[in-house]
Amino acid sequence: MLSDLPWIRRAPGAPYFVTADGDPWTPVGQNDAITWPELEGLYRRRDLPAVEAHLRHLRDSGVTCLRLMLEYAQGNHRFLERPVGRFVPAMVRLWDDLLGLCARLGLRVLLTPFDTFFTWIRWRHHPYNAANGGPCSARTRLLTCPAAREAVKARLAFATRRWGGSGVVFAWDLWNEMHPAQAENDHGAFAAFIDDVGPFLRDLETGLHGRAHPQCVSVFGPELLASPAIAEPIFRHPRLDFASSHFYESGTIDHPADTVAPAVSVGRLTRDALSRIADLRPFLDSEHGPIHSFKDRHATLPEPFDDEYFRHIQWAHLASGGAGGGMRWPNRHPHVLSPGMRQAQAGLSRFLPLVDWPRFRRRNLSEEIRAEGTPVHVFGCADARQAVVWLLRPVLGEATAFRGRALRRAATGGESAVGLTVPGLAPGAYEAVLWDTAAGQEAGRVSATAGRDGLALPLRFGGADLAVAIRPAGGA
Repeated sequence: MLSDLPWIRRAPGAPYFVTADGDPWTPVGQNDAITWPELEGLYRRRDLPAVEAHLRHLRDSGVTCLRLMLEYAQGNHRFLERPVGRFVPAMVRLWDDLLGLCARLGLRVLLTPFDTFFTWIRWRHHPYNAANGGPCSARTRLLTCPAAREAVKARLAFATRRWGGSGVVFAWDLWNEMHPAQAENDHGAFAAFIDDVGPFLRDLETGLHGRAHPQCVSVFGPELLASPAIAEPIFRHPRLDFASSHFYESGTIDHPADTVAPAVSVGRLTRDALSRIADLRPFLDSEHGPIHSFKDRHATLPEPFDDEYFRHIQWAHLASGGAGGGMRWPNRHPHVLSPGMRQAQAGLSRFLPLVDWPRFRRRNLSEEIRAEGTPVHVFGCADARQAVVWLLRPVLGEATAFRGRALRRAATGGESAVGLTVPGLAPGAYEAVLWDTAAGQEAGRVSATAGRDGLALPLRFGGADLAVAIRPAGGA
């Protein structure tokens, strides 16, 4: 029996999440996998104490959520079902142990039934393949084959019957990286899959547990450019509770040459995603990272560079209106996040209580906020009573040579003086809490007044960047 954690739901009237008790809850975390170094001790209970120590460290670093695939089929010994319909006892016990540990430590998981990447490239080995006695004749029919659809529903049914009665499950990602190639290039199959699988799972959970966990589907972000029609079900399907995309923009995010351009891309991609959402559903990037550098170029980015790249991406995501800081796919060797990235997660987590998220009806204002003085990139969102702003200096100075490339980080020399004008806030007195993102701590407070032309806020800061939480003075 899993420990009883409060369930997570959408905040009523705001694009963020709350617990069933009404307390704010933000997904801070990353992707993990049962075969990666920090969780590999789960299999056949080879080293449960090491896994528990890892999860405890995550919790102590401010992590609240992990994104996990129920099946990560990089090899032949981690299939959840084999054959289809027979749930492998060792794998069921692995998930019993993992989710039990997470529940006891207060961590939650965003679960998706498959890592579709390895399902695709290792299709000849997969139990769903008809050649192996499975239900589906081709990987190009995974989303459309009726028998495969029934197998997916049976997998989700098994999972919620065994583990879904606890708030340890944050939400279901019904399908990881929906792609037209999985549906014989029929874009209409996306909505058809959601219309079939989503209500099935929701009705089953409501019958079993009296309520249902939130649902989304995810997409490989660059595919939105190649197939614009798929944006409708990803961002606006009425049966989904929140929206998710994977930020792997070519050249900036997937193979970075500096730590600023990826953040600028994340700000633009988040603003674009929010513009596609017609209601107040939350949005989060549930995968990002230097995938091209790591997978195709076989390069692990230098740790100081990668730490800053990671930190900049998470703050660009949060300040632009995303829920949390996004969820990194490690793309490092070994395949784990660095200590500096854990420190960045802790710093973001400590900032979160400065904002009243359950009542923050934000809109993206990155292009509307004016900044005068030291050149900075501006990322921001606000409603009539709160704002979150992040300022990032451009790339300047020396480069680090790395495998024939010049890697550059954000400028840090001297003090920056920036005059901000934030529109949209109701007239009145405000307090701006300044946040040093590198140190993960408060850096001061500034009083300001908003008038008809917005809130004018003079700022000074050292280092490469500064986050700001703006709220009514005196807690009004």
